[in-house]
Amino acid sequence: MTVRYRHYKGGIYEIVCEATMESDHTPVIVYRSAEGKVWCRPKSSFFESIEVDGALIRRFEEIR
Repeated sequence: MTVRYRHYKGGIYEIVCEATMESDHTPVIVYRSAEGKVWCRPKSSFFESIEVDGALIRRFEEIR
C-alpha cells in the first residue's frame, strides 16, 4: 500500500525511501510528486511542523 502525503501548499507526494546523505550521514526522505518528479529533503524537515498564518501545521500531512 502506498502512503501519500499532502504538502501544506497542496501538492501530493509519496515516499520512495529513506536514505542517508553521503556527506554528513543525515537521514533524508526521497519522495515523488504525483507528476513523477523526485525530490529529497532531511527527514527532520519532512516531518516537522511549521507556522503558517499564525497556525502550527505539519509540512506534509498523511492522506488517509
